[in-house]
Amino acid sequence: MRPEAGGGAGPGSGADAAPVLEVTDLDKRFPVRAGLFGRGAGWVNAVNGVSFEVRAGETLGVVGESGCGKTTLGKTVMRLLRPDGGRIVLHGRDITTASDAELREGRRDIQMVFQDPFSSLNPRLTCRRIVAEPLEIHGLGAGNEKEDRVAEMFERTGLRLEHLDRYPHQLSGGQRQRLGIARALALEPSVIVADEPVSALDVSVQAQVLNLLRSLQRGSRLAYLFISHDLAVVEHIAHRIAVMYLGKVVELAEKRSLFSAPRHPYTEALLAAVPVPKPGRRRERVILHGEVPSPVDLPPGCAFHTRCPIAEDLCRREAPPLRPVGASHQVACHLRGGDAPA
Repeated sequence: MRPEAGGGAGPGSGADAAPVLEVTDLDKRFPVRAGLFGRGAGWVNAVNGVSFEVRAGETLGVVGESGCGKTTLGKTVMRLLRPDGGRIVLHGRDITTASDAELREGRRDIQMVFQDPFSSLNPRLTCRRIVAEPLEIHGLGAGNEKEDRVAEMFERTGLRLEHLDRYPHQLSGGQRQRLGIARALALEPSVIVADEPVSALDVSVQAQVLNLLRSLQRGSRLAYLFISHDLAVVEHIAHRIAVMYLGKVVELAEKRSLFSAPRHPYTEALLAAVPVPKPGRRRERVILHGEVPSPVDLPPGCAFHTRCPIAEDLCRREAPPLRPVGASHQVACHLRGGDAPA
């Protein structure tokens, strides 16, 4: 089964002008400890100066190699991790340094769907209790009202009512992910952070879950921050795409612009690795030489210059800012940005 292409309300199809989620210069670092006494030996710059915004009814895809900081970005936006710098603004309210009480209220507006649909669900609770738990925590609904809300979430996500009293281990992988989505939807959030939500599923089930996310978005104008390493998946669900490399966004563009005319050499290499689903057609291979730098000891200048086939001396000295190369296209490259020759 193939996911539905296109569709959904995006920036070019009447999305609200004001973003529901704004992230500015977001930083997240982790200490590296070594030695017998665990002394500090440096910092891992997992997220380094990331900025973006997401509007109602829009899906922003975040892609990149494993270890580029995608998941850390999602958890930091959710405030599951405390940021070390920057701002996170949800519906005009700054939640960067919000207290636990303020976060408790704010999380009604932003929920998360995790990568592993099994480990993210409490195995001791029935499916009914798993979906009802957010309602109980936030004091929403009671008695029949709560039961009706849970049943509604099951119907919206394609789960049968006979699953209500089953446990997560009694469901298939696709059903468990639908259950995770139902739990996230229970509080009627406006933003959902989806961290690799289909990577653990079979291809046919992936398509079903992607189509479910699309239909839910059309019905309630949800905003998605969709994190994935699979460009083919992101191509079908995203309106705009941010490409990350070693904690930074190196390219940000509308989907069609990015796939038809990528500007950053790293994006070109990622796209060249995507299989073409048509017999006899092949993409031109882009082979990157050199090693990925350590996030503990990033090189000066552009972090990609150690693998970049077009790098020059300027790239080794100065880090390029993310700057516009069109109406809805930004790239962090000295040689491909602004008035630089392509």
